[in-house]
Amino acid sequence: MLMILARASKCVGRTEMIEFGRHNLKRFRQLGMLKNGVPSEATLFRVEHGIDELALADRMQEFAELFHRRLYKAEGAKEIICVDGKAERGTVLDNGRNPDIVSAYSYNTAITLATEACREKSNEIKAVPRLVDKIDISGKIVTADAMSMQKCIIDRIRENGGDFLIELKANQPSLRYGVEDRLKGHAPVYSYTEGPELGHGRIETRTYRIFDGLEIIADKEKWGGDMTVIEYESHTVKKSSGAQTAEKRLYVSSLPTDTPALGSLVRNHWSIESMHWTLDRNLLQDRIKRKSARAARNLDTIQRIVHSLFSIWKGLRKKRSDKRKGMAELMREASMGFTRLLRFLRQK
Repeated sequence: MLMILARASKCVGRTEMIEFGRHNLKRFRQLGMLKNGVPSEATLFRVEHGIDELALADRMQEFAELFHRRLYKAEGAKEIICVDGKAERGTVLDNGRNPDIVSAYSYNTAITLATEACREKSNEIKAVPRLVDKIDISGKIVTADAMSMQKCIIDRIRENGGDFLIELKANQPSLRYGVEDRLKGHAPVYSYTEGPELGHGRIETRTYRIFDGLEIIADKEKWGGDMTVIEYESHTVKKSSGAQTAEKRLYVSSLPTDTPALGSLVRNHWSIESMHWTLDRNLLQDRIKRKSARAARNLDTIQRIVHSLFSIWKGLRKKRSDKRKGMAELMREASMGFTRLLRFLRQK
């Protein structure tokens, strides 16, 4: 709890956490914590390296599910589960690699539902099926990047009753280039354009073309039946310089072609990238050094709990002004004092 509350108050290193505990020791003791005083830096080190990382991740999942059920009922829309991996760049293992943690992130509630660490000498392809089994995806839409475009992953999503939208790249060359060639001879079922839209210093126009994959995907038996193909094309103009860029991407989905706003699912998946950016920008995850994969995962779990705390607060708010607040603003408000932090956590 010292680590969680300290990180929610913008403390980064162990020294800052200890100072936070000393400054608020009386209040901690009133809450029934730190009765033997504030732990030393060596003790915090042993705790981070000694806690069972799997057990802590399970506790985070139980915590997330408790509030996820409450917030998702309030949302009411069909849920989108974004799956993606994140390298813990502050930790370098003996083999020179960074620990990689794959997470399932609810777009509707902005909560990380579960995580799965890639095992040594393994990658996301083997971790994603284990992650999918941890959560309920029945009747939900799973979005992922091209790494997850694997038969074992698609089959697992179908078996668990979910739908998917996954980017198609050259890691599946026969499928990718076959789809590209056949698209030239087929007209889309429908297409639509969004924009021009100004944001982040650029003007972007996005075009989505939806194709029936029945005649476009050659090896339908391998991939488990008919799929829909989405072609995404963006045209961007940088406002400051006028420089123009164009980008085209392909996605495949188990959803039917008449699904409303299929293209919006493409953009919704980027929400997990925004969450990863928040972990780095506001909680400085990649700058914090850890010596072992266990300590790195425990750090990741604690930071995701902190991120979820702020997301839950926003989800429970009724004022639009509260819901629009960013994590940096909320952290500034919570870090103004221990009383303000506790008041923040107690709001329902």
